[in-house]
Amino acid sequence: MRKLVALGVGGVAVALGVFAYDVQVTDLHSPHDHAWATVAVGWSFVVAGLVAWLRRPSNRLWTLLLAAGFALLMRQFRYSFDAWLFTVFFVLGELPYGLVPHSVLAYPSGTVVDRYERALVKVGYACVLTLPLAILFFYDGTRPLLTYNPLDPRPHDSLLLLHGSADTVEVLQKAFVVFYYGFVATLFILLIARRFARATPRSRRILAPLLLAAVAIALRAVFECVLIFVHYRFARDYLFWWQITAFFALPLALLAGLLRAGFARARVSDLVVELEYAPPEEVGGALAKALDDPTLDVAFWLPDAGTYADAQGQPVGLPQDEARAVTLLQHDGEPLAAIVHDPSLLNEPKLVRAAGAAARLALENAQLQADMRAQLTQVQESRVRIVAAADEERKRIERDLHDGAQQRLAALALQLRTAQRRLDSREADPTVEALLECAVLELQAANEELRELVRGVYPTILTEEGLAAALESLALRNPFPIDLDVLEGRLPARVEATAYFVTCEGLANVTKHARATRASVSIARRNGLLAVEIADDGVGGAQPLENSGLSGLADRVEALGGTLRLDSPTGGGTRLSAEIPCES
Repeated sequence: MRKLVALGVGGVAVALGVFAYDVQVTDLHSPHDHAWATVAVGWSFVVAGLVAWLRRPSNRLWTLLLAAGFALLMRQFRYSFDAWLFTVFFVLGELPYGLVPHSVLAYPSGTVVDRYERALVKVGYACVLTLPLAILFFYDGTRPLLTYNPLDPRPHDSLLLLHGSADTVEVLQKAFVVFYYGFVATLFILLIARRFARATPRSRRILAPLLLAAVAIALRAVFECVLIFVHYRFARDYLFWWQITAFFALPLALLAGLLRAGFARARVSDLVVELEYAPPEEVGGALAKALDDPTLDVAFWLPDAGTYADAQGQPVGLPQDEARAVTLLQHDGEPLAAIVHDPSLLNEPKLVRAAGAAARLALENAQLQADMRAQLTQVQESRVRIVAAADEERKRIERDLHDGAQQRLAALALQLRTAQRRLDSREADPTVEALLECAVLELQAANEELRELVRGVYPTILTEEGLAAALESLALRNPFPIDLDVLEGRLPARVEATAYFVTCEGLANVTKHARATRASVSIARRNGLLAVEIADDGVGGAQPLENSGLSGLADRVEALGGTLRLDSPTGGGTRLSAEIPCES
């Protein structure tokens, strides 16, 4: 039904165009090519309006394009010598040049939203309707109108004549050109420039037809000014085709801009296939390509956390300013994702929702993976906190043992030595003296064992002097030679502690099981990682990590995002290596 209506409207436009052509040739004495070109401009607006109505009926721009097309065709009736046609269509003759800027400023949404642009549209309509009406109050045909063919002096009859004054008519005509094609047209071009300056990159691509509109209005303004103030023939012979070509192309450019959404929908239909096996981090890129918005980003809803996150599971906030727009997607009434995009896409909500629907399955999968990664991040952070808490507890125990039990044992041994010296050797019971000597020796041994225990809990030297000094002290207490190659300088405390305890456990295993003659310890920084390696020349054949005392250390290293490996072929020695992320 809609197509039949469009055909009927198109038939009316053709008939009006043929009649307008006859008026141009017969009454205005225009060249045939000029007449057809003028009619073609009106037809181009009608065609653009009808196609826009068929393809984008919800966008009101089609009504403006259609109205401008019919107004341009009927404008030619102002040249008729019929008094009624002349009077009516002279008053309405400049209306298309109010409708055309209105159409341009309403592009692409179909509505003029900026208050300055709305004000200019109102001023334009007031000008194109009032000044021609005022001219007819004084036009008596004694002098040809300035925009009419001066070679045809035949007068037209104004049905609105109040007082004949050719000078007043000429002043009003010139005032109209100066005000409308000078002042109003300049403001129109400035507002287009202002819209471009404020637009985002995607919006500028959409607003490209406005550049043609600015050129068309500027050429029309030059044409009218030359026609009125310079020379009629010069304007008709040399400037006519420039402005007519721009006006012919303008509605087609606006139509192409409107139909871009249709092309985008075709790209959206390919999303289902493209996203079938896409990982979460590629979902945003595919949507950006389909919606022609390279700035587009996707945030996934995490139900447990009650927040949005990126593909890596890191929490993100949704923008609150006008520079970015947000479209929320849901599935079964529950939040699914948020698409953060260029504000220009708000004019095409169906397109964004269609893209979201096409990508729904991929978005659901990405949401699950983002949720899983967020939980893994939380687990990782909790493991780091556990390691840090364990180290703090080790430090507390070390301080308590050093300042408490160790000091008490040393004081007790000193008191027994004092008692020994005070005993009179001539009167002392040898058994008592032997017991005292034995007690002193046992206390010293216990204190030494406690000192070793304190070092194993958390060595003070590691806290005070760093990893290199702590490992040098550790190497001196081992029963076999150890080659040390340890970087100097301080590292983050948890990195130093992890590297130290890996080395301690590795050397302890060498002492207990390897039957080695020597060992080596190498610690260096490579590509943001602290590489720790303990090697020996022993018998090899060490147990895998999960079956040995190193399993706890493996957890500690992995808690920092690192890895621990054991290489121990039988008869080939053992190599224990760790890589620990080192942020500073």
